[in-house]
Amino acid sequence: MKKFLIKGLVVMLIIVMLVGCGEDTANSSNSESAKGDGAVESKEKVELTFMINHATDLGITVAIQEAIDDFEKENKNIEVELVSGVADYEAVMKTRMGANDLPDLWATHGWSVARYSEYLRPLNDQEWANKVNSGITNVITNDDGELFVLPVDMDLSGIVYNVDVIEAAGVDVNTINTWDEFLDACQLIKDAGYTPIHMGGKDYWTVANFFDWVAPSFYITDENDNDIETLLGGDFDWNNWSEACDLMMVLDERGFLNKDKLSSTYTDSAKNLAMGKVGFEFYGNYVIGEALRYNADANLSFMPVPSDSKNDEKTLISGERNAFGVWKDTEHEEEALLLLQYLARPDVMTSIASASALPAGLKGVESDTGNLASAYAEYSSLRGFNYFDRAFLPSGMWETMESTSTGLLAGEMTVQEVCDKMKTDYLRLIQQ
Repeated sequence: MKKFLIKGLVVMLIIVMLVGCGEDTANSSNSESAKGDGAVESKEKVELTFMINHATDLGITVAIQEAIDDFEKENKNIEVELVSGVADYEAVMKTRMGANDLPDLWATHGWSVARYSEYLRPLNDQEWANKVNSGITNVITNDDGELFVLPVDMDLSGIVYNVDVIEAAGVDVNTINTWDEFLDACQLIKDAGYTPIHMGGKDYWTVANFFDWVAPSFYITDENDNDIETLLGGDFDWNNWSEACDLMMVLDERGFLNKDKLSSTYTDSAKNLAMGKVGFEFYGNYVIGEALRYNADANLSFMPVPSDSKNDEKTLISGERNAFGVWKDTEHEEEALLLLQYLARPDVMTSIASASALPAGLKGVESDTGNLASAYAEYSSLRGFNYFDRAFLPSGMWETMESTSTGLLAGEMTVQEVCDKMKTDYLRLIQQ
């Protein structure tokens, strides 16, 4: 009897084990099928922190958040905290770099190589890496060919304008080749009852961006007369910075800037552009994507940046815009790379790039650039130059450009004081 009971228990135990294995296999199979393309399933919940340098209410931020929401639906074990609206993003990132306490992913805002590369995981092994658009490849790779970010779009910009305002004022942007001709166009726009240029000076970066746009025409673009070597070598004569300052002062003195230039914001710039109240704005084409949120029927485009001399040619601004990298020391590398892989999907990248009306960062991915498609084609043969501060100034000078440009516009600094401050900080930072 005892032997019978023992045998019975053994048989029951074997049956239980077999049933358990079957359930595990089924669960495993179901789990695999639930993953889908680009999804991952793990036992523990993973939380990723993703920092970007945009205000929370901007269209680009909304587009990125929507992509993250969809990613989380496909990867239920991963939660992504999108951190936006960070005041003084650069300063915050510098502090976190110093403490080696960085988010899992972050936007590199034009500095993926020069500032952040030592903290980022190289991404050459990702399946999308060989599809990076050639127009931005050299900007986001180092001398060894290492790639550090996924570019969801790429900047190719000039001076943005409202087509209806320009035409109403009798201005033909194709005839604007120099700054003198640009000033003449501004006068026509003013005479027609419009504001020639809008600046959102409450957001300091918008004024600094003016200098980023105009500086190359004074110091870089003329192949026969430029300051490239002295800027990169530390010998630039900062008294010459007065040329760029003088252009802003002339625009202000002649009443070509909006009256509320110091209290207005970037969002105000987008709204005024959309509503046909202003002619020109010194932003990248991303402002067009933002403006269309307020008026989907706005007729907007962009023109090349004029030259300082008739001996030079008008040019474009090009470079890194929305590009995201992964911290090399993240504890969640697999999940962070999976998020990048998701953002590289053509349908997802199309949505994000279209939010800024910019070309997509990967070959074969389309974006809705609206009326800009013809302009991109028309200006494709023009020379493009990277953002001035990124290419020719040491890291940290952007904050100086923000404070000095706003100080000049507010009348709190003279042109000479601006030149002196730029020189002091330039010489200090170039040694670091």
